[in-house]
Amino acid sequence: MLGWIACGVGLAAGAFCAHKIRRKNIHQWLPQYLSWQPEPFDPGQPVHLYFCFVDHYEPLWKTQDEQLGLERVRRWLNEYPRLADQFRDSDGRVPQHSFFFPAEEYRPQYMDMLAELCQRGYGDMEIHLHHDNDTQQNFIESIEKFIEQLQSHGFLLNRPRSERFGFIHGNWCLDNSRSDGRWCGLNNEIELLLKLGCYADFTYPSAPSETQPRMVNAIYYARDDAQRPKSHNTGRPACVGVQPARDELCLITGPLGLDWGSRKFGLIPRIENADVNGGIPADERRVRNWLRLGARVLGAPNHVFVKVHTHGTQEKVYSAVLGEQAREMYAALCALKEEGIRLHFVTAYEMWKTVRSLERGQLNSPVTTHRPSVLVGTEPL
Repeated sequence: MLGWIACGVGLAAGAFCAHKIRRKNIHQWLPQYLSWQPEPFDPGQPVHLYFCFVDHYEPLWKTQDEQLGLERVRRWLNEYPRLADQFRDSDGRVPQHSFFFPAEEYRPQYMDMLAELCQRGYGDMEIHLHHDNDTQQNFIESIEKFIEQLQSHGFLLNRPRSERFGFIHGNWCLDNSRSDGRWCGLNNEIELLLKLGCYADFTYPSAPSETQPRMVNAIYYARDDAQRPKSHNTGRPACVGVQPARDELCLITGPLGLDWGSRKFGLIPRIENADVNGGIPADERRVRNWLRLGARVLGAPNHVFVKVHTHGTQEKVYSAVLGEQAREMYAALCALKEEGIRLHFVTAYEMWKTVRSLERGQLNSPVTTHRPSVLVGTEPL
């Protein structure tokens, strides 16, 4: 009798887990995750950790009140320097914040304040876009117009045509990756991004969303199939000695995996998806998990890339990005220096430039830092 009960409990637990896996879309990336195995560190060389904090920065999140949006941006201008100035990486640099600003929320007064913050050395600006049922022509015009607007505030300057901007897709829907076709509309979006000068995409991970690609914990290159959506579902991993083709878009993904150190009901592992939102504090345990899951360039195992994300204007995440939880995260990162790990706070552009340096075989001194291309008056900093 007890055997039958145990069997029934086991079957029920299995059915419950299968339901959770399907509902959370874990089946889409779990096979790749289970087979993922990073190259072992070379014990004779130092480990470099490149930490990039990207922000889906939306001042008008759930509001049309422009004054509220202004207050949200002003809070960053006032509070972020006080937070960042408490910490230094191995190069003596403060934490860098990459603001991916939504084109549809552009307001000159918001951008002026963010330009001041970046000019003072706290980060840089890239492009974020929410769109739905879009057309090719409208997409091109929207990006081109926004680039001009950002450049009028001193951003995205002094870059080659092929490196004009980094990109995060609103609602995670790069290349029409939702099954119902919402929040994009373009099966050839990767091709269009390359033509417009996108150097890399920073959208993922998006789990538990169905938009999550199969590739996990990777820096990889995707080619567009203009007849089908989600061309970035698979791709070619970045590798030392292999230069990207002109029709390959670089995707830099953040940590994604099963977090057995944080379990629901004490049994089911939660998903680590690189989201810094206060729900699961970015404490020492989580920071070490990021290090374990960090992306690499094949052939350069001692260079670990950790890109995490947030929605930094939402009041519910302020502690995680500006307050006590943020201090705990940066303290845990800086503590890794005491173990001999060389920590580098980098912007999204700098992270990509470092990847490119490694691909060119520059393994001994690959760190490529660029002061943000923000103007004060007419003189570049």
